[in-house]
Amino acid sequence: MTFGNLIFGNYHCSSSNYKVEKWGKREGRVSSRGKNRMDFQCSNAGVWREALSTYSARIVSLNKPQLVSLDDFYCNQLPALFRQRNPNPYITKSELSVLMQWKLTRGKWRPRLLDFVSSLEEDLVKSASQKAFQSMPDISKAISELTVLKGVGPATASAILAAYAPDVAPFMSDEAMVAALGNSKDYTLKQYLVFADKLQNKARMENELSLEGDSFTPSDVERALWSSAVGTKLLDSVPDLEPKMNTNRNSKRKRKQ
Repeated sequence: MTFGNLIFGNYHCSSSNYKVEKWGKREGRVSSRGKNRMDFQCSNAGVWREALSTYSARIVSLNKPQLVSLDDFYCNQLPALFRQRNPNPYITKSELSVLMQWKLTRGKWRPRLLDFVSSLEEDLVKSASQKAFQSMPDISKAISELTVLKGVGPATASAILAAYAPDVAPFMSDEAMVAALGNSKDYTLKQYLVFADKLQNKARMENELSLEGDSFTPSDVERALWSSAVGTKLLDSVPDLEPKMNTNRNSKRKRKQ
């Protein structure tokens, strides 16, 4: 499948100023690599929305098998299925399996988690997710209801809740954890509650500052942070030709002398 030429951006923002820089896939250079990741403290709503707008391109740029279709399922199809099941929505075992594939493909691959999900009973998955959704917006209780399922920790539980209520619960991704809290190694309920609170406050602040009508959710904040982090990694993986070019110029000058 061909997706055409990708244009990807990278972002840096502080409370006093900001800049948005874009580079083509094969053009442009960065003088300071790895230092243009979006600052979580950024207070410019336009920069956050610009970062969010690159999310789909970032998904494609990772060039991982099935990630595009998995992301479409997670972002579009699964929320629609939840709405169709109102007033008592739930997730099925097969849907949880696809969600887990999305989580592991977009992040770190841990196949053992898929094995755990495949061993779950259908009725248990349905009842646990119904109880979790009925508990919202109490995120702590909802996470606890979901983590009774083997293989479902706070991070996977947060992914389920984010698909159900993106305006309340953000997904606990490594990239967003690092941006918001400085680390991504503490996958506990206590840490998730701190993380969710920070992203909820950020979304609320961006909505107050934005001149656009669309609401910015905690899940939008997570995707913007993830997109920015992936963009930084992509740029860091491109060879920096600047030193070589300078070396070639210097050698030519020496020969002339």
